[in-house]
Amino acid sequence: MPENITHDTVILGSGCAGLTAAIYTARANLKPLVLEGHEPGGQLSITTLVENFPGWPEGVQGPDLIENMKKQSIRFGAELRLAHLSSIDLTKRPFALNLGKETIHTRTLIIASGASARWLNLPSEQALIGHGVTSCATCDGFFASGKEIAVIGGGDTAMEEALFLTRFASKVTIINRSEKFRASKIMLDRAIAHPKVQFLSSTVVEEVLGVEEKDVKGLRVKNKVSGQAYVLPVAFMFLAIGHIPNAEAFRGMLDLDPEGYIQTRNNVFTTLNGEIIPGVFACGDIQDRRYRQAITAAGSGCMAALEVEKYLEEYGR
Repeated sequence: MPENITHDTVILGSGCAGLTAAIYTARANLKPLVLEGHEPGGQLSITTLVENFPGWPEGVQGPDLIENMKKQSIRFGAELRLAHLSSIDLTKRPFALNLGKETIHTRTLIIASGASARWLNLPSEQALIGHGVTSCATCDGFFASGKEIAVIGGGDTAMEEALFLTRFASKVTIINRSEKFRASKIMLDRAIAHPKVQFLSSTVVEEVLGVEEKDVKGLRVKNKVSGQAYVLPVAFMFLAIGHIPNAEAFRGMLDLDPEGYIQTRNNVFTTLNGEIIPGVFACGDIQDRRYRQAITAAGSGCMAALEVEKYLEEYGR
């Protein structure tokens, strides 16, 4: 690649948002460069069957969906590279992106670097992600139909997901490492009042059973007060301890909310001190802390791509 080339657009991230943006900008003949980052494919790359993405009546495996989107973007002229952003300069135009041994320049930037789920980081948990261990109740709740399951967490998200999962599961056990729950009183009261929900406080998960079978067979848990350890017979473990937005590289350059998500105006426009930064757009989970679905990520990727087209039409290439 010539060192003096300036790209029309560079897309950071290769999940649903980034790849949809790549498809749209490639079809507009903008020849987007997609930098895949440290989690190529995003969270769908570690997801098994996806049954709620439109157009797949029998469902589709998460990695297959991502691979098809990659092929579609490449077909129209997108370039995908395995690269990690070291630093970025948004004060000059074209924007400069440092990839370590290389600096690339671009007229516009689409940030689609997503948010990573918080995990317990147990070896057994990591081995069973997508096989009964998940961080998305909306995505995988249906698969827990008629089964006893566990939700890990003590905040509003844990209560919301536990209540949602009662539609499917025969029993939901909320496991919280502390004695007190961080959830608001109204959400906690709703969970307490539900006949399918039970609570384990001051309890930690030490191991997820079923690694050899590639299917959750229970949780080995321990009460932090009594020291008692035992097996909780559940078939699914849902993590509800939050997400980490992959936006730290933009701190001080873009407006972030208190949890580190990129703040956007009119869906995808980024700002600094409340003022829109022309040519820089954010889409997908990096700016969506509410829905976090493949289809909403894809939709915002489309929005960002269309705004890039309008920007380049207005300000020239």
